[in-house]
Amino acid sequence: MTITHHDVEQGTDEWLALRNGLLTASEVRLIMSPKTFKPADNEKSRAHAFELAAQRINGPRPDAGSYQSFDMIRGHEEEELARDAYIEHFDDVKQVGFIINDDHGMVLGYSPDGLVGDRGGIECKSRSAKFQVQTAHEYLTAATTPEEYTLQLHTGMIVADLDWIDLVSYSNGMEMIVMRVDRDAEIEKTIIASCLAFEAKVQAAIESYEAVKNSADIRTVPTRYIKRDIIV
Repeated sequence: MTITHHDVEQGTDEWLALRNGLLTASEVRLIMSPKTFKPADNEKSRAHAFELAAQRINGPRPDAGSYQSFDMIRGHEEEELARDAYIEHFDDVKQVGFIINDDHGMVLGYSPDGLVGDRGGIECKSRSAKFQVQTAHEYLTAATTPEEYTLQLHTGMIVADLDWIDLVSYSNGMEMIVMRVDRDAEIEKTIIASCLAFEAKVQAAIESYEAVKNSADIRTVPTRYIKRDIIV
């Protein structure tokens, strides 16, 4: 198994270049269902296959990831507060910008919010007040964590080879909730199988593009990439 840790700041051009064309832990929800753990065959999964194919063909673009909404900025700020609170009350956290794992017949990426000790990690989530209440209710009554993060957490454990991740749910002015999620061998198998099937779709899309590009029977013209500033 080859696992590579990259000490880069998340959101920078260097970070974007590292994740260019890779399926990452936060994106696995686009290619499989968190309810059934079966591969998705819908518009979102197909669109993401074409997106990663395009990234691999073009390489990193200088304006990739330049847009940030208010919710994105707020989320980044609150995730930092959540990490600081975790360090103060529970354990030390080592920050790592990006992790790449090329085992399992493909390359996967993961941007953790931090690593804890030798075998643990944390994922910090900024939550609105109503979702924080919902999270508390469902964790107390059914011992479940928010479904939308399930695949990210388990893929993160695969990529970083962790035994557990603490999901830290943070909502401004409310109780911060820390929920431990342990590694699950059966879920891991389904994720790896789905990722392998998805990787085959990405490769097929690239091969189709190259076939058109090199065809003597299809008219194509190369164009020059022009960076455009986006005004929001």
